[in-house]
Amino acid sequence: MTANAVVSPIPQTPRSASPAATRSADAASGAAAMVRLIRESFAVVEPKADEVAKFFYGMLFSLSPNAREMFPANMEVQRSRLLRALVHIVQLVDRPDDLNPFLRQLGRDHRKFGVISAHYEAVGTALIAAVKKFSGKSWTDEIERAWAEAYTIMARAMLDASNAEDGPAWWPATVVAHHRIGYELAVVTVQTDYPLPYQPGQYVSVETPHRPRLWRYLSPANAPREDGTIDFHIRTVDGGWVSRAIVGHTQIGETWRVGPPLGRMSVDRENTRDLVMVAGGTGLAPMRAIIDELSQWGENPRVHLFYGGRVMSDLYDLQSLQQLAATNPWLTVVPVLESEPDSTGVEHGTLADVVTRYGAWADRDVLVSGSPGMIRSTVSRMLVAGTPLDHITYDPFTLD
Repeated sequence: MTANAVVSPIPQTPRSASPAATRSADAASGAAAMVRLIRESFAVVEPKADEVAKFFYGMLFSLSPNAREMFPANMEVQRSRLLRALVHIVQLVDRPDDLNPFLRQLGRDHRKFGVISAHYEAVGTALIAAVKKFSGKSWTDEIERAWAEAYTIMARAMLDASNAEDGPAWWPATVVAHHRIGYELAVVTVQTDYPLPYQPGQYVSVETPHRPRLWRYLSPANAPREDGTIDFHIRTVDGGWVSRAIVGHTQIGETWRVGPPLGRMSVDRENTRDLVMVAGGTGLAPMRAIIDELSQWGENPRVHLFYGGRVMSDLYDLQSLQQLAATNPWLTVVPVLESEPDSTGVEHGTLADVVTRYGAWADRDVLVSGSPGMIRSTVSRMLVAGTPLDHITYDPFTLD
């Protein structure tokens, strides 16, 4: 062959795709259509969220009257929690690697209510009826099939996880300390009768005797201790029945119930990138637990903690964090204030402002914890700044 020879392409005989490949392509196409229909129909009803939730619970209690006993007398907060769960699931519906662990955790956690398969059937019926009612003329048989298929998959994952679990549905825990920090904040220490198998960074559901059946999600602020004690950082929330009762009325010696650990925010110190932690207010608790665990080792991934609040008193644990940073060179603590512009030794602005001002953090894993609004704004700004989505981890239920 000479240097300027032209090689003609070899004719290819067309071949049809194998049956297995065709089935796989059809399944992927069907899943994509299901995701699209669910998201589009949910977008129609989301502005009517309160009405959707009220109708859902009314239908549920009509279909399964004994389910009412699982819920508190005041359903106002419970309705908002339903919406947040639905939003999170809809956001993850095409990300099974994230959604399936979340559903399995929910299934295990719901054992504390005494949930059985009949309850799942009633929930599915009530959910589809509620979305259908408020979708109006946009609802179609195709949309109904998509919701039914998606709910069946989700319910099966939750029920299978519940049935496979052989640990306790909840742990009894005795309050051994209650320390008020100002008017709105308290650190409560409880001691479980036997060890709670949580990883630093996870959260748990808690029921107190002051508010029966009003379970709330709280994050332990320490690594697991041999004596079974757990610290919780609790700030009162506007209109928060449980948080105000805990901060103002918790008594040493009272018994709490603690549900199974949940959440994805954990750190494998030997197999992780360097870390950025973004914590607002008592969203510090899971970060504090991870740092507590890491501080037991001499060498760790580098940790850059942005700890934010509105005013200096919101940074209630800053001094102890700075003391830890002074003796652990892998830890850097950056305090952030939204107000008090004359304060020194801090960065000024929102956490979203300050974190992205420092860079895109594209080479680090990022953990975010705080109010839902703070999480949304911080994650959005970091994505725009260039932080890869798969490097960012946060849990959906960080404020109740």
